[in-house]
Amino acid sequence: MRTASLLLAAFAVALPSGALAQAIDYNSIEIRTDKIAPNLYMLSGSAGLDPAHEDAAGGRIGVLAGPDGVFMVDAQYAPLGDKVLAAVRRISAEPIRFLVNTHIHRDHTAGNAMFAKLGATIFAREELRDQMINPRPVNGNTAAAFDPAGYPVVTYGLGAPVKLHMNGERVDLIPIRAAHTGGDTSILFEQANVMMIGDYYRNFGYPFIDINNGGSLKGMLEALDATMKMAGADTRLVPGHGTIINRADLIPYRDMILAVQGSVQQLIAQGKTQQEVLAAHVTGPYDSKVPGGLLTAGAGTSADRFVSEIYQELKRGK
Repeated sequence: MRTASLLLAAFAVALPSGALAQAIDYNSIEIRTDKIAPNLYMLSGSAGLDPAHEDAAGGRIGVLAGPDGVFMVDAQYAPLGDKVLAAVRRISAEPIRFLVNTHIHRDHTAGNAMFAKLGATIFAREELRDQMINPRPVNGNTAAAFDPAGYPVVTYGLGAPVKLHMNGERVDLIPIRAAHTGGDTSILFEQANVMMIGDYYRNFGYPFIDINNGGSLKGMLEALDATMKMAGADTRLVPGHGTIINRADLIPYRDMILAVQGSVQQLIAQGKTQQEVLAAHVTGPYDSKVPGGLLTAGAGTSADRFVSEIYQELKRGK
């Protein structure tokens, strides 16, 4: 069964955005709830049903609940809105007051409009709001319009974290320099000692630097280093996809990125073209260690996409 689901992923990720949406059987997806602190929960979709994310459908959602109301991190695909709302309501009947987006991608933001219409105030980076108003293609897929009801109404740039105090928790919205996208935010729940880090770390497939939406190799490395400095040894780091990790897990991930970057830089110095660099298979030492790394993503494999993104950034001299 796992082989079949991986083959489906390899096929479907290469489809245009409209076809990909049709490939997801939203009716079959269920929302799982995991309690990770006294009033902090993580929601995730069923595994094996999302061609782009084999481990769990869509992006993970955070829910902080209590008498002050509900604070959410991310909002999933739009067609899953009713199921996400039902999952939140099983946790708390209090009003959903705030929602923050970790980054622009629709498996994290397309459900914004539904929760805004229920009264939630949407927080996000200034760059993310601009990306919603002027959508860019991802993986070469057509850029569809976002529902304006889901645009962030409170925005912030780089600088000190935005702090919210509710339900006995202090929540830090931490702006991240352009990494996975140009509008990334990490969310730290101080009392719970949990940080949601979006998609600048992933443990299914190679890193995705969304250049069209402002992502950068340099920023991704800076984000990983900054997270290692902010997190304690026992801080739980919750990526948008994949398993919960800790600070030590970021080290081999960062080192892999640096090693591939170094190999690509050497080939560029030798005058190699992008196609020649891809043909050199510089991710070879890591392919067996990266689940999904050789599945289709965009015009090639996840590994090809990653190497191409590194090549393009290094050639630009950034």
